[in-house]
Amino acid sequence: MNGFFIIVSVFLLLNIALGLIRVWRGPTVADRLLTTQLFGTTGMAILLVLAGYSKDLTLLNVAITFNVLAILLVISLFQVWKKRREKANDDT
Repeated sequence: MNGFFIIVSVFLLLNIALGLIRVWRGPTVADRLLTTQLFGTTGMAILLVLAGYSKDLTLLNVAITFNVLAILLVISLFQVWKKRREKANDDT
């Protein structure tokens, strides 16, 4: 069973590494916004895997809190992106 947790953890860490590449390369702001949601979801998944491995219920609460914060981050980033886009359209 330990091998399963290691394989899943490595897969999730690779997922975050590929997300960092997407943030760096872009090409659009929408790609970057979706990648921030990917970070939140993957971070929650890593915490859930750690909670299953260590049988610690505290990590479940941390995962839920992390997920709520990730959702709020994406909403706020979307609002900023939307305002910038509207401002750019008004300028033209």
